[in-house]
Amino acid sequence: MIGTRKPAGRIAFVGAGPGDPGLLTRRAHDALVDADQVVYDRSVPEALLNVVRAEAKDDAQFSPAEGAPGDVAKVLLSAARSGLSAVHLVAGDPFGHEAVVKEVQAVARTAVHFEVVPGVGQAEGVATYAGVPLAGVRTAADVDDVTAMDFEALAAAVNRGSLALAVDAGDLAAVRDGLLAVGVDGSTAVAVTGDGTGETQYTTTSTVDSFVAAALGFTGRVVLTLGTGVTHRDKLSWWENRPLYGWKVLVPRTKEQAGVMSARLREYGAIPCEVPTIAVEPPRTPAQMERAVKGLVDGRYAWVIFTSVNAVRAVWEKFGEHGLDARHFGGVKIACIGEATADAVRAFGIQPELIPAGEQSSEGLLAEFSPHDEILDPVGRVLLPRADIATETLAAGLTERGWEVDDVTAYRTVRAAPPPADIRDAIKSGGFDAVLFTSSSTVRNLVGIAGKPHARTVVAVIGPKTAETATEFGLRVDAQPAHASVPDLVEALASYAVELREKLAAMPAKQRRGSKVQGPTALRFR
Repeated sequence: MIGTRKPAGRIAFVGAGPGDPGLLTRRAHDALVDADQVVYDRSVPEALLNVVRAEAKDDAQFSPAEGAPGDVAKVLLSAARSGLSAVHLVAGDPFGHEAVVKEVQAVARTAVHFEVVPGVGQAEGVATYAGVPLAGVRTAADVDDVTAMDFEALAAAVNRGSLALAVDAGDLAAVRDGLLAVGVDGSTAVAVTGDGTGETQYTTTSTVDSFVAAALGFTGRVVLTLGTGVTHRDKLSWWENRPLYGWKVLVPRTKEQAGVMSARLREYGAIPCEVPTIAVEPPRTPAQMERAVKGLVDGRYAWVIFTSVNAVRAVWEKFGEHGLDARHFGGVKIACIGEATADAVRAFGIQPELIPAGEQSSEGLLAEFSPHDEILDPVGRVLLPRADIATETLAAGLTERGWEVDDVTAYRTVRAAPPPADIRDAIKSGGFDAVLFTSSSTVRNLVGIAGKPHARTVVAVIGPKTAETATEFGLRVDAQPAHASVPDLVEALASYAVELREKLAAMPAKQRRGSKVQGPTALRFR
């Protein structure tokens, strides 16, 4: 009898880089997505692990690396011999850790296939995020054992150019003493960076004599940079100098829509907190939508006007129920109230005919919508699929222009459940630096489920109607974009933060300390 042979497994030692999930290489990403078992070092940031878990196989197993190098190697080999793909995920670069080198050596003595996927070293990566160039003669190292460091060699590196070391915060005093003992000048410039490449990265600049005190309170892995590169930090620091860096921003949107705004906020350095204020549900009576879809297929409408992404999604879901697709929109023109809605339409393979070039609102769309002409427009009916709480402005304006309007409830918006108590407390006590409102309903619902944001919280709104509602609720509107879109709204908040920083920087120190302006931007000048 011929036995069946187990499929061969494999092992990958994958460098996670310095912490920012965006710095994972494509090869590292592919290895992690394909993994059946992931063993990770405890030094790998939780934020990066969360990203990896979200994209991994549903049945992938995650566990921390425990024990000596030989113990970890046994776990990896056992998985591989069972036909699984095993990954050891390590911070920085795999070969930057002596323990991992020993693991690779143990695996190399077997017949199991393995690979080593390089990662950006912690020391080099964090130095770049801190704005400290290591060009020219340099030494960079991720240090696991300070007692084994060659301080004579490190001193020589400082004298030649630049030095970057990734060490545990608890070892900073030992590093200082070691450098001074071999003759490094105590006045040499030093930068210490905590939470490197993370949302709360913070860098303090001092000297060899004083950097331990300057870094008091830092925990975990930190990166120490010495030498001429530190002097360039004021001009080259980019990560911590992004417009909204460190700002905690409240994003009150539907769960499905908040992700796009949060991603844009992170690009500007903000820390978004998503609080769903609206839940979208199907209409109570679907007959209207059924008739509308039939009318689209039968050529009943000249135009379909979409006023939100949710309306687009509702129509396409109804199309899907009937086995229809974009071809059944043939002959029907599509107008969208704004770019975000237009992008949702384009995602289904259709290019809208009309998007307001000016104000992206009902009024802006009406200003560009042609009156009905019986000769040019043989079909004079418009389909307007909207939320149940939408205003009558658009329907009334179209009727005035001679169009027949089927104003159809495509979806219902209902108030979401209240957020956790700590979020509610933060909203009312000023724990958020800013809040972004994308509609009047987000204002009403946030206040209804969580209370009114504190007076020190910066309020940014997407358009004039939302601004009116915010004002009605006693909120001060600080920022509003010229065009009503999520990217423009975030840009408006970022511009406000830059103006605020410049204004505070121009204030005399005494006036600055007495300023009522709150948030990270203000605190940096106190």
